[in-house]
Amino acid sequence: MADHAGEYEKHESAGESLIDKITDKFHGSGSSSSDSDNDEDLKSAASAVKAKIYRLFGREKPVHKVFGGGKPADIFLWRDKKVTGGVIGLATAIWVLFELLEYHLLTLVCHILILALALVFLWSNASTFINKSPPKIPEIALPQDVVLGVASALRTEINSLFALLRVVASGRDLKKFLAVIAGLWIVSILGSCFNSLTLFYICFVLLHTVPVLYEKYEDQVDAFAEKAEAEFKKQYAVFDAKVLSKIPKGPLKDKKLA
Repeated sequence: MADHAGEYEKHESAGESLIDKITDKFHGSGSSSSDSDNDEDLKSAASAVKAKIYRLFGREKPVHKVFGGGKPADIFLWRDKKVTGGVIGLATAIWVLFELLEYHLLTLVCHILILALALVFLWSNASTFINKSPPKIPEIALPQDVVLGVASALRTEINSLFALLRVVASGRDLKKFLAVIAGLWIVSILGSCFNSLTLFYICFVLLHTVPVLYEKYEDQVDAFAEKAEAEFKKQYAVFDAKVLSKIPKGPLKDKKLA
């Protein structure tokens, strides 16, 4: 997987490496008065070459950087196979436990607490008989900054969702309105076929498999996506000319919410 992480950067910098060679040649033999003009021309040429490379969803970074470039990205892209396998294994065990065996969450939590408290209690009382030190029970407390950070992040996301719903309902962007309606319709179909836990498990597994497969075959996927996007734009232009352009649009009057 480490090879695939560098393939994107090599592919993206192909035009820039060629430009760098030309730049070195100019610096070795050209005059210093025209260096700045040549650099600007070469940079513009490099950016033009880079702009011609199509990437899915218009991304400009490698897949690893899109996922943050840290430990979570390593887990999603199977950089650490043991950790990723353990995460998927744990999710699978939870899904089997609650979905196939029909175990209940509250029952499971209570049973785990009963077992843990019983073991710690017995260990604490038997430590004097077996000549071992009693267990050290740590004090657990949620840090205030972590709780406030999570609450702030949730607040930002919820406000963004409300703003998106307001824009969609305003009638300003018909394309976005149709996209949201289609997305909700697809989710409703999936919700009727699977329960919430199964749907969450499917999304979890896809999140840990689709990105790594895309990173492996990103050139082929991007080429196919470019053709599909061009065809979609063509069909949407026809649909917009025949149907959407004839629908009257009412302006939205901005109102301050109390």
